[in-house]
Amino acid sequence: MTIGENELIATREYDVPQELVFQAWTTPDLLARWWGPQGFTNTFHECDMRPGGTWRYTMHGPDGVDYPNHNVFVEIVPPERVVLDHLSGHEFRVTATFEGFEGRTRVTFRQLFKKKEEFEQAKPYCVEGNEQNLDRLGKVLADWPTSFAK
Repeated sequence: MTIGENELIATREYDVPQELVFQAWTTPDLLARWWGPQGFTNTFHECDMRPGGTWRYTMHGPDGVDYPNHNVFVEIVPPERVVLDHLSGHEFRVTATFEGFEGRTRVTFRQLFKKKEEFEQAKPYCVEGNEQNLDRLGKVLADWPTSFAK
């Protein structure tokens, strides 16, 4: 994890092709399986995967607390990039890029906060939460092709 000016950056490599990683990010059923920190589950209410599309969901914490989320997709470039703005609570932009090499994929997950004070408040739990999020993505990808069966 790298910490920049109002930004957290995490990089991970997965032993699957770039197209599968992109699919895990852009298929609502797959995304719901891994999005969020360890122990969290999701209920998707709306997931319109296109620039300008809305993504509304509730994250259910392991402690029973529900966290409503509202995002808007800014950019979706198959199979290279997904950009979204998180508009509920702390405002931030997530930019996920996917770089394929030798049958593997490098994911760079950037979380850029709009306000410095919100970044400072969220940083303590987002550092670990983002790492857990990428761990969960890795588990879905490791279960390929079973997890990708239609």
